[in-house]
Amino acid sequence: MKYAIVEISGKQFWVETGKFYDFNRIPTELGKEITLNRVLLINNEGNVLIGQPYLENVKIQGKILEHLRGKKQIVYKMRSKKKTRRKQGHRQDLTRVLIENIAIK
Repeated sequence: MKYAIVEISGKQFWVETGKFYDFNRIPTELGKEITLNRVLLINNEGNVLIGQPYLENVKIQGKILEHLRGKKQIVYKMRSKKKTRRKQGHRQDLTRVLIENIAIK
């Protein structure tokens, strides 16, 4: 099984070829190809390569499928004994990316 761990927008994701993932909004057009180059680790059929901090010779090709919004998160703040309550919702802007290829140069 071939997989990689990449860093995107301050978070680390375990990615595999042929699957799609939701990342924080990437400001590019739909259908455009992107290259993920912050690869922390790659497992190529049992051969594990670990970067310090990144692997320079590994590139991951992806395709932007759609821009969407995440599930609503409720933020509720309350101060006890003060009669102060505040309810607020938040929906994160996301980008769905299909991982097409994990290439080792």
